[in-house]
Amino acid sequence: MAQRPERADALRNREAVLAAADALFATSSSPQSVSMDDIAAAAGVGKGTLFRRFGDRSGLIGALIASRLDPLQQAVQEAQDAAGSSPRQRVLDLLDASLRFKIENRNLMSAAEDAGLSSPYQAGHYGWWHDILRTALGQVPGVHDPDFTAHALLAAIRADLVAHLIDDQKMTPEALRSSLAAHIDNVLGSTSDPLGTHKEA
Repeated sequence: MAQRPERADALRNREAVLAAADALFATSSSPQSVSMDDIAAAAGVGKGTLFRRFGDRSGLIGALIASRLDPLQQAVQEAQDAAGSSPRQRVLDLLDASLRFKIENRNLMSAAEDAGLSSPYQAGHYGWWHDILRTALGQVPGVHDPDFTAHALLAAIRADLVAHLIDDQKMTPEALRSSLAAHIDNVLGSTSDPLGTHKEA
């Protein structure tokens, strides 16, 4: 049986809730304190609507992260599929896109951790980033274990680390992106022959 399309008013409520939650998390000095009551009031809906639609606070946060990631992942996929860039450049572009998302959404990602979504490895979006990064790494000469290398590079841009560097250490986003690019260069530069055992004929 075909699934019925969502009613227009239900869709409007969903978008209003996500927009309200997005604004509250982005502007709050303490994203962990943003409550379902706050979000319902800002969206102009009853709190019961939030629970019926999203289940609980963590479900709402997960839906908000997914809604923000969807257009980014589509753009990244299209860029990866386009011809012209080298595999090494695709790796850099992938990680830079993920880092920029985490910089721009670090309050939201912090709220996700507080809501019990702290393990990135269980999140669907982590699996997506890992898969596409592993594929790109597999095309870079000298990368001996693309699967592990993808995990290791993604660990360098964990949301809690990004928030610490930006908010506590006062690192600028531009400096952080530059440091990430240098780190990727070091990792990929060393993978071709980490022990100096391979000699050209």
